[in-house]
Amino acid sequence: MANMISNSLSIKILNLLNEARQKVVPTVNHTMVLTYFGIGRMIVEEEQLGKERAGYGKQLLSDLSFNLTQEFGKGFSVTNLQ
Repeated sequence: MANMISNSLSIKILNLLNEARQKVVPTVNHTMVLTYFGIGRMIVEEEQLGKERAGYGKQLLSDLSFNLTQEFGKGFSVTNLQ
């Protein structure tokens, strides 16, 4: 009898966790898209400095990549930031 109660409780908890994940994932994804869009906008504004086109050969993306990687780990390479 103990196993039946334990299994039933486990199933209820698993279902609750799966429901929570299904609700949280879209919210997290939406928030990350908005965050990355904001990061891109800030990079473009910084590179252009009010000009119509950005100047190239700057160290901005390399420095930003280094700083973000130090703080957050992988995922912020120069290529990803571009």
